[in-house]
Amino acid sequence: MGFEYRKRKILNALAKKEVVEVASLVEEIGVSDITIRRDLAALEKLNLLKRTHGGATKIEGSPIVNFDLKSNQNQAEKEKIGQKAALEVKEGEVIFIDCGSTTLQMCSHLKHLNIKVITNSLPVVSALQNCQVSVNLIGGELDQKRQAIHGKMAEWHIKQYHAHKAFIGADAIDKEGHLWAISETEAEISTAMITQSDKAYVLADSSKIGKKGYLKFSTETHEIIS
Repeated sequence: MGFEYRKRKILNALAKKEVVEVASLVEEIGVSDITIRRDLAALEKLNLLKRTHGGATKIEGSPIVNFDLKSNQNQAEKEKIGQKAALEVKEGEVIFIDCGSTTLQMCSHLKHLNIKVITNSLPVVSALQNCQVSVNLIGGELDQKRQAIHGKMAEWHIKQYHAHKAFIGADAIDKEGHLWAISETEAEISTAMITQSDKAYVLADSSKIGKKGYLKFSTETHEIIS
Protein backbone atom coordinates (compact mmCIF):
# COMPACT_ATOMS: atom_id res chain seq x y z
CA MET A 1 0.00 0.00 0.00
CA GLY A 2 1.86 3.05 -1.28
CA PHE A 3 1.74 6.74 -0.45
CA GLU A 4 -0.34 7.62 -3.54
CA TYR A 5 -3.07 5.22 -2.41
CA ARG A 6 -3.05 6.56 1.14
CA LYS A 7 -3.04 10.14 -0.15
CA ARG A 8 -6.22 9.51 -2.16
CA LYS A 9 -7.90 7.91 0.86
CA ILE A 10 -6.97 10.82 3.13
CA LEU A 11 -8.10 13.50 0.66
CA ASN A 12 -11.29 11.61 -0.06
CA ALA A 13 -12.04 11.53 3.66
CA LEU A 14 -11.45 15.28 3.85
CA ALA A 15 -13.79 15.83 0.91
CA LYS A 16 -16.62 14.35 2.97
CA LYS A 17 -16.04 16.37 6.14
CA GLU A 18 -14.09 19.37 7.34
CA VAL A 19 -11.84 17.53 9.81
CA VAL A 20 -10.47 13.99 9.96
CA GLU A 21 -8.83 12.32 12.94
CA VAL A 22 -5.68 10.24 12.85
CA ALA A 23 -7.46 7.40 14.67
CA SER A 24 -10.21 7.18 12.05
CA LEU A 25 -7.69 7.20 9.20
CA VAL A 26 -5.68 4.44 10.88
CA GLU A 27 -8.82 2.32 11.10
CA GLU A 28 -10.01 3.09 7.56
CA ILE A 29 -6.69 2.69 5.75
CA GLY A 30 -5.21 -0.05 7.93
CA VAL A 31 -1.77 1.40 8.61
CA SER A 32 0.02 2.60 11.72
CA ASP A 33 -0.50 5.86 13.59
CA ILE A 34 3.07 6.87 12.70
CA THR A 35 2.48 6.30 8.98
CA ILE A 36 -0.66 8.45 8.97
CA ARG A 37 1.05 11.28 10.84
CA ARG A 38 3.96 11.15 8.40
CA ASP A 39 1.53 11.24 5.46
CA LEU A 40 -0.32 14.22 6.93
CA ALA A 41 2.98 16.07 7.34
CA ALA A 42 3.88 15.36 3.71
CA LEU A 43 0.46 16.49 2.46
CA GLU A 44 0.67 19.67 4.54
CA LYS A 45 3.96 20.52 2.81
CA LEU A 46 2.15 20.13 -0.51
CA ASN A 47 -0.52 22.56 0.76
CA LEU A 48 -3.20 19.89 0.45
CA LEU A 49 -4.37 20.10 4.07
CA LYS A 50 -3.58 21.65 7.43
CA ARG A 51 -2.61 19.49 10.35
CA THR A 52 -4.46 19.89 13.64
CA HIS A 53 -4.00 18.32 17.05
CA GLY A 54 -4.93 14.71 16.41
CA GLY A 55 -5.80 15.03 12.75
CA ALA A 56 -6.12 17.41 9.81
CA THR A 57 -8.51 19.90 8.25
CA LYS A 58 -9.11 20.76 4.62
CA ILE A 59 -7.79 23.92 2.99
CA GLU A 60 -10.63 25.48 1.03
CA GLY A 61 -9.70 26.21 -2.56
CA SER A 62 -6.48 24.20 -2.46
CA PRO A 63 -5.56 23.84 -6.14
CA ILE A 64 -4.02 20.38 -6.04
CA VAL A 65 -6.87 18.86 -4.05
CA ASN A 66 -9.09 19.50 -7.03
CA PHE A 67 -7.18 16.93 -9.10
CA ASP A 68 -7.17 14.33 -6.35
CA LEU A 69 -10.86 14.69 -5.73
CA LYS A 70 -11.52 14.43 -9.46
CA SER A 71 -9.46 11.23 -9.48
CA ASN A 72 -11.80 9.74 -6.88
CA GLN A 73 -14.95 10.39 -8.91
CA ASN A 74 -16.23 7.23 -10.63
CA GLN A 75 -13.06 5.56 -9.39
CA ALA A 76 -14.09 1.95 -10.01
CA GLU A 77 -15.18 2.72 -13.57
CA LYS A 78 -11.96 4.61 -14.28
CA GLU A 79 -9.85 1.72 -13.01
CA LYS A 80 -11.60 -0.68 -15.40
CA ILE A 81 -11.09 1.74 -18.30
CA GLY A 82 -7.40 2.10 -17.44
CA GLN A 83 -6.95 -1.65 -17.36
CA LYS A 84 -8.69 -2.02 -20.73
CA ALA A 85 -6.57 0.75 -22.27
CA ALA A 86 -3.33 -0.82 -21.02
CA LEU A 87 -4.12 -3.94 -23.06
CA GLU A 88 -3.63 -1.82 -26.22
CA VAL A 89 0.03 -1.17 -25.35
CA LYS A 90 2.60 -3.56 -26.77
CA GLU A 91 6.16 -4.33 -25.70
CA GLY A 92 8.69 -1.84 -27.04
CA GLU A 93 6.20 0.91 -27.91
CA VAL A 94 6.48 4.63 -27.27
CA ILE A 95 3.26 6.16 -25.96
CA PHE A 96 1.91 9.51 -24.82
CA ILE A 97 -0.18 9.68 -21.64
CA ASP A 98 -1.85 12.97 -20.77
CA CYS A 99 -2.75 14.34 -17.33
CA GLY A 100 -6.29 12.95 -17.12
CA SER A 101 -7.50 11.19 -13.99
CA THR A 102 -8.64 8.21 -16.09
CA THR A 103 -5.42 7.84 -18.10
CA LEU A 104 -3.57 7.72 -14.77
CA GLN A 105 -5.30 4.42 -14.05
CA MET A 106 -3.35 2.76 -16.87
CA CYS A 107 -0.07 2.99 -15.02
CA SER A 108 -0.38 0.07 -12.62
CA HIS A 109 -1.04 -2.20 -15.61
CA LEU A 110 2.00 -1.02 -17.60
CA LYS A 111 4.79 -1.58 -15.09
CA HIS A 112 5.79 -4.99 -16.46
CA LEU A 113 6.34 -3.68 -19.99
CA ASN A 114 9.58 -2.44 -21.54
CA ILE A 115 8.09 0.71 -23.06
CA LYS A 116 8.70 4.48 -23.10
CA VAL A 117 6.04 6.82 -21.74
CA ILE A 118 6.07 10.52 -22.64
CA THR A 119 3.80 12.47 -20.32
CA ASN A 120 3.00 15.90 -18.91
CA SER A 121 1.50 14.39 -15.75
CA LEU A 122 3.34 14.40 -12.42
CA PRO A 123 1.08 11.66 -10.98
CA VAL A 124 1.91 9.46 -13.98
CA VAL A 125 5.63 9.97 -13.35
CA SER A 126 5.12 9.06 -9.69
CA ALA A 127 3.04 5.98 -10.53
CA LEU A 128 5.69 4.62 -12.92
CA GLN A 129 8.62 4.74 -10.52
CA ASN A 130 10.73 1.62 -9.84
CA CYS A 131 9.60 -0.44 -12.83
CA GLN A 132 10.67 -1.32 -16.37
CA VAL A 133 8.96 1.67 -17.96
CA SER A 134 11.18 4.51 -19.22
CA VAL A 135 9.54 7.87 -18.50
CA ASN A 136 10.07 11.20 -20.28
CA LEU A 137 8.50 14.16 -18.45
CA ILE A 138 7.59 16.96 -20.84
CA GLY A 139 9.18 20.29 -19.99
CA GLY A 140 7.28 23.54 -19.55
CA GLU A 141 5.24 25.45 -16.99
CA LEU A 142 3.85 23.64 -13.94
CA ASP A 143 0.08 23.84 -13.50
CA GLN A 144 -0.39 23.05 -9.81
CA LYS A 145 -4.13 22.65 -10.13
CA ARG A 146 -3.72 19.77 -12.57
CA GLN A 147 -0.32 18.55 -11.33
CA ALA A 148 0.78 18.78 -14.95
CA ILE A 149 3.10 20.59 -17.34
CA HIS A 150 1.49 22.92 -19.88
CA GLY A 151 2.39 25.87 -22.07
CA LYS A 152 4.15 26.58 -25.35
CA MET A 153 7.39 24.86 -24.32
CA ALA A 154 5.42 21.74 -23.44
CA GLU A 155 3.80 21.76 -26.88
CA TRP A 156 7.20 22.24 -28.52
CA HIS A 157 8.62 19.34 -26.51
CA ILE A 158 5.82 17.01 -27.62
CA LYS A 159 6.36 17.96 -31.27
CA GLN A 160 9.95 16.70 -31.11
CA TYR A 161 8.74 13.13 -30.63
CA HIS A 162 6.83 10.46 -32.45
CA ALA A 163 4.77 7.89 -30.54
CA HIS A 164 2.99 4.73 -31.59
CA LYS A 165 -0.06 5.64 -29.53
CA ALA A 166 -1.52 8.48 -27.48
CA PHE A 167 -3.85 7.97 -24.52
CA ILE A 168 -5.76 11.10 -23.67
CA GLY A 169 -8.81 12.20 -21.72
CA ALA A 170 -11.62 14.57 -22.61
CA ASP A 171 -14.04 16.57 -20.53
CA ALA A 172 -16.87 15.62 -22.89
CA ILE A 173 -17.52 13.57 -26.01
CA ASP A 174 -20.59 14.54 -28.00
CA LYS A 175 -22.87 12.22 -29.97
CA GLU A 176 -20.80 12.74 -33.12
CA GLY A 177 -17.61 11.69 -31.30
CA HIS A 178 -16.10 15.19 -31.16
CA LEU A 179 -13.84 15.87 -28.19
CA TRP A 180 -14.44 18.81 -25.85
CA ALA A 181 -12.34 20.41 -23.12
CA ILE A 182 -12.91 23.01 -20.43
CA SER A 183 -9.30 24.21 -20.63
CA GLU A 184 -7.53 25.62 -23.67
CA THR A 185 -4.13 24.60 -22.28
CA GLU A 186 -5.17 20.98 -21.84
CA ALA A 187 -6.76 20.95 -25.30
CA GLU A 188 -3.49 22.17 -26.83
CA ILE A 189 -1.50 19.41 -25.13
CA SER A 190 -3.97 16.71 -26.15
CA THR A 191 -4.03 17.96 -29.74
CA ALA A 192 -0.22 17.90 -29.91
CA MET A 193 -0.14 14.33 -28.58
CA ILE A 194 -2.74 13.20 -31.12
CA THR A 195 -0.81 14.83 -33.97
CA GLN A 196 2.48 13.19 -33.00
CA SER A 197 1.14 9.65 -32.66
CA ASP A 198 0.06 6.96 -35.10
CA LYS A 199 -3.15 6.25 -33.21
CA ALA A 200 -5.06 8.01 -30.44
CA TYR A 201 -7.25 6.49 -27.76
CA VAL A 202 -9.69 8.57 -25.74
CA LEU A 203 -10.38 7.31 -22.21
CA ALA A 204 -13.70 8.51 -20.82
CA ASP A 205 -16.07 7.31 -18.13
CA SER A 206 -19.84 7.33 -18.65
CA SER A 207 -20.25 10.83 -17.20
CA LYS A 208 -18.41 12.29 -20.22
CA ILE A 209 -20.31 10.54 -23.02
CA GLY A 210 -22.96 12.33 -25.08
CA LYS A 211 -22.10 15.80 -23.81
CA LYS A 212 -20.45 19.00 -24.99
CA GLY A 213 -18.00 21.28 -23.23
CA TYR A 214 -16.48 24.71 -23.58
CA LEU A 215 -13.98 24.05 -26.37
CA LYS A 216 -14.13 21.54 -29.21
CA PHE A 217 -10.55 20.44 -29.83
CA SER A 218 -10.83 17.43 -32.11
CA THR A 219 -13.31 16.29 -34.74
CA GLU A 220 -11.20 13.35 -35.91
CA THR A 221 -12.22 9.72 -35.42
CA HIS A 222 -10.50 8.22 -32.39
CA GLU A 223 -10.96 4.94 -30.60
CA ILE A 224 -12.95 5.59 -27.44
CA ILE A 225 -12.33 3.37 -24.42
CA SER A 226 -15.12 3.64 -21.89
